[in-house]
Amino acid sequence: MNYGSEIEKVLLTGKQIEIRTQELADEINRDYADKELLVVCILRGGVIFMADLFKRLTVDAEMDFLAVSSYGAGTTSSGEVKVMKDLSAPVDRKHILVIEDIIDTGITLSYIMEMLSARKPSSIKLCSLLDKPSRRKVDLFGDYVGFEIPNEFVVGYGLDYDEKFRNLPDVCVLSPSVYEKNN
Repeated sequence: MNYGSEIEKVLLTGKQIEIRTQELADEINRDYADKELLVVCILRGGVIFMADLFKRLTVDAEMDFLAVSSYGAGTTSSGEVKVMKDLSAPVDRKHILVIEDIIDTGITLSYIMEMLSARKPSSIKLCSLLDKPSRRKVDLFGDYVGFEIPNEFVVGYGLDYDEKFRNLPDVCVLSPSVYEKNN
């Protein structure tokens, strides 16, 4: 697919993502076979990945959503995490699987994991479509990770730049010319 000058290249195709999402679902189904699972999607970036993953779960699973912000309109995290929408119900004694689009610096996710852990769940694990370990600023690792990617600014499949590009079916590298003119 030709995306034009705003996209430098396709990093992961929709087909690659589909195959890996099924593999992750198979792992999660095995690990939670006899447990009730609460899938917590981090909005908004994680919603497309969560929906595709959730359809493939065969375990007893519920879903809820958490909206946090640490980026604003830029390409780098501010480091300050704001909870914009909290969970709808208590999570004590539940098995939580947090779904995120990308583990980048880890600052926001570390905050989320600590916040949810303080609510006394039976277990808490992290599932992310993408992992960018070269940018990590805290000691955080995903329990289920789709793909490890290089330090490039990616969009598509739920990931955005200034709320644009989320609807692309592939994970793509955004052309630096797009965000350099805005920074």
